[in-house]
Amino acid sequence: MSKDIEWKLNTMPKTDDKNLHLMSVEEVKKAQNFHKSFPQYEKTPLVNLKQMAAYLGLSEIHIKDESYRFGLNAFKVLGGSYAMGRYIADELKKDIKDVDYNYLTSDKLKKEFGQATFFSATDGNHGRGVAWSANKLGQKSVIFMPKGSTETRLENIRKEGATATIEEFNYDDCVRKAASEAEKVEHGVVVQDTAWEGYEKIPAWIMEGYGTMALEADEDMGKRPTHIFVQAGVGSLAGGMVGYFANKYKDNPPIMVVVEAAAANCLYQGAVANDGKPRIVTGDMVTIMAGLACGEPNITSWDILKNHVTCFVSAADKIAALGMRMLGAPIKGDTPIISGESGAVPFGVLATIMKDDNYKELRAALKLDKNSNVLLFSTEGNTDPERYENIVWKGLEK
Repeated sequence: MSKDIEWKLNTMPKTDDKNLHLMSVEEVKKAQNFHKSFPQYEKTPLVNLKQMAAYLGLSEIHIKDESYRFGLNAFKVLGGSYAMGRYIADELKKDIKDVDYNYLTSDKLKKEFGQATFFSATDGNHGRGVAWSANKLGQKSVIFMPKGSTETRLENIRKEGATATIEEFNYDDCVRKAASEAEKVEHGVVVQDTAWEGYEKIPAWIMEGYGTMALEADEDMGKRPTHIFVQAGVGSLAGGMVGYFANKYKDNPPIMVVVEAAAANCLYQGAVANDGKPRIVTGDMVTIMAGLACGEPNITSWDILKNHVTCFVSAADKIAALGMRMLGAPIKGDTPIISGESGAVPFGVLATIMKDDNYKELRAALKLDKNSNVLLFSTEGNTDPERYENIVWKGLEK
């Protein structure tokens, strides 16, 4: 079998599902209402690729295009902004419904709360979302980026008023640096979407913030998808999407597939180990899918994923590049989608499964056929325009 895609059906032991309630429809609606209070809020489009669905032998393909989110070209701001709102509400012992954009930008908030410094590690999108949110809400931010991050993404973060640097180590070590530096500052707060023992509240809020994307997609589809493909780095996005739809369709959940970069496939490795315990991938994790280059899983979302995901997939960079090209130049009649490296890989996996008979066994196992209605999330646009052009226009795949 070709190694462009490796996969493992989920046969891990189930747990008591203690974290699923975090992504209940009720909790996600709180996040959506918070986001709606921002003057920049607009629902991002859900694109129906009718011609592509027919070409791939599927009934429908819907893709949530997050390149329009708050003018930031990526979805991550949903999590960072909501976590900030929840943190401030928590500190002031208020309900999140009373801590909206108007309150957070008011003189009253400055008197009651003052100013915090939000620390984070990022490849670009999460940090930019944290920086943007801090800037809009009158807070401060410090962002650490891993080795290999591009200058374009660094400058995008700095433009939002953050103190930002590219470090000489990987993402997971940047997370540790953010946590260490936050301890040295009065009102220093880590806003990270990966959870570890003792740091679970803020990552849970970030996951709930991501839920706005799932709720919008669910509203616009107006029916249950048969399949959901979602990408994963630490797994917070995946846990959020899987958790929401597992709650919404408890009696008949969609078949849910998690897709990772082969260089950073910690969730896939956990599925292969099959004992339910998380696994860690180390090293530089070199991949074009910068947003997915994370080797240590979020333990909160891992519990959701191992209870509700049907299949874990590890994908080579060329699969992400294929997805970018096909979405950028779809079949006549379909709307093109500018999807970045991390945004396009689930579609690349879906297209490969449907068109490459090396994966007919996986196609059958996932019950993908002419009756399938598939939902995917393009989580970023061309957040690094030069890299996007190199891959899509020049075919460089790096």
